[in-house]
Amino acid sequence: MEIKVLGPGCPKCKSLEKLVQETVQEMQLDATITKVEDIMEIMQYNIIATPALVINGKVVLKGVLPSKMQLQTILSTN
Repeated sequence: MEIKVLGPGCPKCKSLEKLVQETVQEMQLDATITKVEDIMEIMQYNIIATPALVINGKVVLKGVLPSKMQLQTILSTN
């Protein structure tokens, strides 16, 4: 599983990155997590609000910081 956290470095973006790392570890998922801060790369995903979460090339979350339970659901269904 390839996971990208998109965001320029705002507090919510950093929180999402930390939450994703913790949740992936707790769920023992085989995943590569990348933090993308480059605006030009973020714009390629057609999102307006950050933070955003991309799993295997598909935007699954944008503009919100999910709860841990919501993130677990997203990770288990993608």
